[in-house]
Amino acid sequence: MEGLSYREIERIIGVSHVTVSKWVRQHGIRRFLQDFNYRPSYRILSRSELVEYLAEPEFLAGKGALITELGDKFMVIRWDRFR
Repeated sequence: MEGLSYREIERIIGVSHVTVSKWVRQHGIRRFLQDFNYRPSYRILSRSELVEYLAEPEFLAGKGALITELGDKFMVIRWDRFR
């Protein structure tokens, strides 16, 4: 619930996003709502998706990024650079 979508959670733990949604409803989990100026974006990608994503010229334009391996997937975290 810290910024990941149900589909991203699905890719990380290997459980259907529908199941994740049911767990959230069943346990009454709520998103932590706070107005942050810092908003990183998270993406969970396969190897081929990562290659395509990195090929986009605007990928790092004015951004910082961290890429880490999650089993057979990769998590890309991007954020606006502080100026």
